[in-house]
Amino acid sequence: MIEVRKTNSNEFAVTVEERGGKTEHTVTLDDDYYRDLTQGNMTKEELVKRSFEFLLERERKESILSKFDLKVIKRYFPEFEGKIKERS
Repeated sequence: MIEVRKTNSNEFAVTVEERGGKTEHTVTLDDDYYRDLTQGNMTKEELVKRSFEFLLERERKESILSKFDLKVIKRYFPEFEGKIKERS
């Protein structure tokens, strides 16, 4: 289960719970990057959730950084932006 909670307009608290364990993350997302990835076709919360789904398909929840800007994902996974744009 992925729970995303907005803490301010550009910051989100994310809890990932699976297999009896739980991790917590803080994610920042600026408006320009949000619009570039989604063209406004989903909420920021939905984008953050889909980004975590993308990450969890590739690594364990414990491997995900505890605090990061959403733009960082493309450094580790160059296909990230294309996959997200396909899904939006």
